[in-house]
Amino acid sequence: MLTCSAKHILVETEAICLDLKKQIEAGTSFDDIAKKHSSCPSGQRGGDLGQFQPGMMVAEFDKVCFTEEVGKVQGPIKTQFGYHLILITERSGKVD
Repeated sequence: MLTCSAKHILVETEAICLDLKKQIEAGTSFDDIAKKHSSCPSGQRGGDLGQFQPGMMVAEFDKVCFTEEVGKVQGPIKTQFGYHLILITERSGKVD
């Protein structure tokens, strides 16, 4: 079974998302940025979404989590909820 663990930061605009990505790339902790800026309740846990399987998240989010590089901040990713930065922390297993 394929699983993924990820953290994310959810904000209203692409511009905010890009600014936060620059801060992370400059060395600010992903967790700190998530706690300060994410509008998702997971922000209080540093954006941690725990472990999930394909199909449990919205399609745009899912695609990134199961195809992009682990350990690299991805985004901005637009979904119905807003703009996300996604940090894939782990991916394991295989498609059944």
